Amino acid sequence: MPSISFILPHWVYWGTLIVFPIVAMIMARRTQTSGYSNPIAYMILISGGILGLHRLYLRNLWGLLYLPIFFAILFANAQGKVAREAESQAANEVNSAQRVIERLEPKLAAADGKIAKLRANLGEAEKGSFAEKRATLTLEKAEQSVIDDTARIEKARVGKKAAEPALAEAKDARANWADRSFYAFLIICAFMLVDAILLPGLVKRAEARSVKEDEAASGSLAAIEHEAEARLEQIEAEETKQDEDHISTGWTGVIDRFSYYSGEFVSYWMVIAVIAYYYEVVARYVFNSPTIWVHEGMYLMFGMQYLIAGSYAALTEAHVKVDVFYAEWSPLRKAVVDLLTSIFFFIFAGTLLATGWIFAMDATVVDEVSFSEWQIAYWPFKWAIVVGAVLLILQGISKLASDLNSVRNSLQGA
Repeated sequence: MPSISFILPHWVYWGTLIVFPIVAMIMARRTQTSGYSNPIAYMILISGGILGLHRLYLRNLWGLLYLPIFFAILFANAQGKVAREAESQAANEVNSAQRVIERLEPKLAAADGKIAKLRANLGEAEKGSFAEKRATLTLEKAEQSVIDDTARIEKARVGKKAAEPALAEAKDARANWADRSFYAFLIICAFMLVDAILLPGLVKRAEARSVKEDEAASGSLAAIEHEAEARLEQIEAEETKQDEDHISTGWTGVIDRFSYYSGEFVSYWMVIAVIAYYYEVVARYVFNSPTIWVHEGMYLMFGMQYLIAGSYAALTEAHVKVDVFYAEWSPLRKAVVDLLTSIFFFIFAGTLLATGWIFAMDATVVDEVSFSEWQIAYWPFKWAIVVGAVLLILQGISKLASDLNSVRNSLQGA
C-alpha cells in the first residue's frame, strides 16, 4: 500500500475554519426535506465510501461487500507491520555484524606485523630484566587479542549469514502484504468509481422503495417514524427557542445576538474535527501514514472554540455554577446578587484580556510557530484569547445592563 505524504496547507486550515461554519449555518436555516438526497449520498461516498457507507445510507445491502475488503486491508497492513518489525530486527542484526567485520578485519590484517615486532622486542630484551617481563606481557596480550578478535569476527560472519535469509524473507513478506493491501484498495476504488456513476439511480430506487414501504405500512410503522422525526424536530426547535429567549432587545440585544452567532459559528468546528480524525484513522491504519497535523490542528482549534464560545455560554447560562439557593430566589434577588458578584466576573475577564493581549502581541512580533514539522503560526490562536475575552466582557456588560433594568423595574413596580 502506498503511503500518504499529504500535509494540510495552512491557508486550507484557516479557510476551512472560516468558510465551513458559514455554509453550515446557511444550510441549517434551509427548509428541511425528508427522503434521500444526491448531495448527501455523494458526500458519504467521498467521506465513507471506503466502508460502503453510501450504499448503507441507501439501505442497499451490497454495501456490506465493502466491509470484508476493508477488513482485508486492515489485516494485510497489520501483517505488513509484523513483517516490517521482523525486517527491522533482521536488518539490525545484519548491519551490526557487518560493522563488527569491517572494524576487526583491518585490525587482524595488521596483527601479524605487530606481533612480529613484539617478538623482536622480546628477543632483544635482557634476560630477567623488567623490559623482558613487560615485552612478554605485551606479546601475550596481543596474541590473546588476535584470538578474541578472530572468534568475534567468525561469530559475526556466522550471525550475518544466519540473519540474511531472515532479512530477505521479511522483505518479501512485507512486499507481499503491501501488494495485497494495495490490490484490495484498488478493488474498493473501482467499486466507488462504479457507484459514483450509479449513485443517482440508486438514490431514485431508494426513494421509490421508501414510498412503497410508507404505503405498505399504511400509517403504522411509517406513522411512528414520522412522529419520531417530528418530535425530534420539535425538540431541536424548542432548544433553539430556549437559547434565543435569552436574547434581549435594544443595544444589549445586539451584543446578545453577536454572542449567540459566535457560539453557533464555532460549534460547527466539531464537524470538522470528526472529518479530520476520520482522515487520520484511514491514513494511519489503511495507508500506514499517520499525520503530523491532525492532532495539533484539532487541539488548537478546540482551544479557540472554548475561548470564543465563552460568551455564548454566558448568554445561555451554560457555565457551571452552584445554584442550590439561587434557583429558588426571586428575579429581583437574583439580579441584586448578580450585580454584586459581577465584580469577580469582570476581574477574571479583564485579566484574561490583559494577559491574552500580551501573549498575542509577543507571538505576533516574533512570528511564533509550532515546534512540529507542520510549523503553523501560533499568533492567530493567541489572538483568539483576546477575541474571547472581548466577547465575554461585552456579554458581561449586557448582563449587567439587564440586571440593572430588572432591579429598576422591580423597584418601580413596588
